[in-house]
Parts: sequence; structure tokens; C-alpha cells
Amino acid sequence: MAGIDAKFLYAETASAHMHTVKVVVADVSRLPGGFSFDEVAAVLGRQIRRLPPLRRRMVPVPLGLGHPYWVEDPAFDLARHLVRRVAEPPGDLASLARTVAAIASTPLPRDRPLWELSVVEGLAGGRIAVVVKLHHAVADGGAAVNLLQNIVAGIADEGEAAGAGGAPPDDGWRPERLPGGWWLVARSLAGHARRARRLPRLVVRSVRGLADSERRRRSLPGPPPLPFQAPRTSLNVPLTPARTFAMATLDLEACRAVRRAAGVTLNDVFVAACGGALRRYLAGRGELPRRSLVASVPVAIDRDPHRLSGNRVDHLYVSLGTHLADPAARLAHVHALAEASKEVRRALGHELMEERADLVVPPLYAAAVRAWTATRLARWVPPPLNLVCSNVPGPRERITFGPVVVEGLYSVGPILEGIGVNITAWSHAGDLCVSVLGCPTSLPDPWALVDLVPGALAELVAATSCAVPASRAT
Repeated sequence: MAGIDAKFLYAETASAHMHTVKVVVADVSRLPGGFSFDEVAAVLGRQIRRLPPLRRRMVPVPLGLGHPYWVEDPAFDLARHLVRRVAEPPGDLASLARTVAAIASTPLPRDRPLWELSVVEGLAGGRIAVVVKLHHAVADGGAAVNLLQNIVAGIADEGEAAGAGGAPPDDGWRPERLPGGWWLVARSLAGHARRARRLPRLVVRSVRGLADSERRRRSLPGPPPLPFQAPRTSLNVPLTPARTFAMATLDLEACRAVRRAAGVTLNDVFVAACGGALRRYLAGRGELPRRSLVASVPVAIDRDPHRLSGNRVDHLYVSLGTHLADPAARLAHVHALAEASKEVRRALGHELMEERADLVVPPLYAAAVRAWTATRLARWVPPPLNLVCSNVPGPRERITFGPVVVEGLYSVGPILEGIGVNITAWSHAGDLCVSVLGCPTSLPDPWALVDLVPGALAELVAATSCAVPASRAT
């Protein structure tokens, strides 16, 4: 396992779960014969061959002497990953959100592949939701989109094969024996020897990269923020295991119109809308800080449409402009700081983060995370940043499975000790589906925040004189 993937395992604690959550809302009212949970299980069973990461189990190295290994699970049983749930009446989005929050509140067991799929029934209007809990060690947002596209393509191919009287091919997958402890230790020690030979060159490159990035940062008229420069807010507190969740849908064309009018990126528009929502949310609580909130904004460094696993992302520190009342000024501020942050990260070198992650010592890293959690220092020390704000390009065409139409496609990543909010958007056809994940201590009412995002986008539309509908809240 690559070090950058393994770090998500080491960072997991009883209150910080390192899984992502994907929510697919679909109208199944026109399905001939009605909806059947057993049919969902059967379809997934036929398509699992297209999802190889979902049959791999993590095997740790004894004593943490190296990063874990992925093994084709010899005891793989699809039924152990499927759960049937029923939303509380009246089955609206609030009911679904409470169900998603409950799903997100428990960690994934590590004695099997690191994922779980829940089918949520009882939603209004003949709808269901499929909620996938996927550990971040398995895949980032880009790889998760590719997995989804594989399922869509596989079901379409299945329909064509059935019409032609064919059968799905054997993918050649075979389970493996779990490796023994001595084998794992020997392989890990051999890997350490290889890394040790590369260490001097990596140290030199890291020192040069840090020096280059700092020179570049200081030369910029508006340097991007550094870690631990974020203001303290109620979002930045110790976590409990419980999670809160809410969602909204924005008009993607409105976002694009703002992007064209202001000469910025789509990601800038989303981040500025989040900044506007957070400004109003904190002001309503009487705790708007004078300094701007700072977000970690993941950026893809590998857009390979065939990559189905692993993490190929870097992170930018971006000011959200929450100290600015004017939406246009806030958007310009976000764009300038995001571009500056990109320049600094380029000078540092995106690939260095992955290479340095391979050098992480598992027991020490995990012990440091546990100590940070146990001491609850997040209540006292300045936060490294305030939240995570992510925008992932999703399917461009609306997903359909025969008469089944996907109406919403939401995804959100984990929150961390002292960084208690994650706002993630996935685009789907003409929608930008926004999810907010929090904790009862950091965000007791996530709707109070997510309901402000459409209005913040509307302010950007008005500020840039875009003659399009601003948004539509779900």
C-alpha cells in the first residue's frame, strides 16, 4: 500500500473515521415489478468484477514494521457489505440525511474489504438512496467517480448482452491466501532498504522544494495562508464519533456563468459560495472572526479515467474571504489566493508529498494521532485550518439505468480532530450536488449551513450580472 493511502488508516481513531460517503438518490417508481433489494444485490454481484478494489482486504504488517498490503480477500462475501435500511417518515431529504449521518457515524470493520453499501428505502415519491461508505485508503474522489462510471457502463453492457443471449465474461479474479507474518515483515524490510537508498536524494529535493516554495510565497503580492494561521471558530473543536449531514443542489450552469463572467475557475466559484455561506452562518451565531477562514482544497494530480483506486491528490490552503462582505470582492480574493497557492505548491513539487508519505513510520504516526485526540488539544491550540472544501468533477450525463433515473449524486470526505466540517460538491449532469458533514460538537445543525450555500451563489450571480437562474435548493 502506498504511504499516502496508508496514512488514512493510521489517522483513524474512535472519533475520526477516515471513510468517504457517497449518496445516490434515484427514482425507481417506473421500475417494472417494483423495487427489490435482492435485485440490487444481484446486480452488484454481477458487476463486482468491474470493481477490483472492492474485493481487496487490507492486511497489516506485524508490529507496524511497514505499510499494510492489499490482498484479494479469500473470504470475500458480498452479503457482508450490504445493508438494508428504511428512512424515518416522512421520507424527505431530512430523513435521508439523518440516515446518512447514522451510517457515517460508525467506522468500517477491517477484517474485510473497506466498504459498505446501504440501500435506504421508504423515501417519498417512489425514491430510494444507495449510500456507499468507502475508506479513503481505497480511493480518492477521482477514483470513486471512475468506479461509478464502471458500474454504469457494466449495467449497460449487461443489458446488451442479455438482449443478445450472452453472459458476462469471467474476469479471472481468484482469491489469495492471507500472507504470513514473516513474509510481510521480510517484504517490508526489503522495501525499507529501497527507500533508504532513495532517502538522500529525497532529502535534497525536499529542502530545495521547501526553499523554492517559500521564496515563491514571499514574492507574491497576496501570499497564501500557512498552516496554523486560521482563526479559531466553533467548527474547530474535538470530535465525537457521531456525525451530522445535510445536502443541497446548485445549478451548475449558474456556476459556469459566474466563472465566465469573472474569469475565474469553477472551483473558485464553489469555494467563494462556501465562503459566503460560512460568513453568514458565523455572523448569525455572533462569532464571525476578523480574519478569513482557511480551507484545505484538494486538487487532483492524476485525472486518469481508468484509475480505480489510490489517492492522487494534493491540497491547497485557500482563504475563503469570509472577512469580505462584498461577494465580488470575495470571489476575486478566493481566485487570487487559490492561484497563489497553486504556484507555491508547484514550486514545492506535488510528487514530493507522496514520496515523503512512504517514509511515515506507522506506529509513530498512529501514536501521534491518538495522543492529539486523547489530549483534546484541538480545544486549545490554533487550528491548522478551519475546514475541508472539495469540488469533484462527476458524470457529465445524467445517469439512468433503464427506467431508473438518478436525481442526486452526493459525496463527502472525512472530518478531522479540530477540523470539524467538510463541504464537498460532485457535479452530475446540470447539477452541483453539495454535501456537508460535521459533528454534533462542530456543526449541530448542518442544514443551518448548507441552506445558505444557494443564497451565496445567488449573490455571486447578481454581483457578476449573470442573467441565469442562481440556484435551486433541494
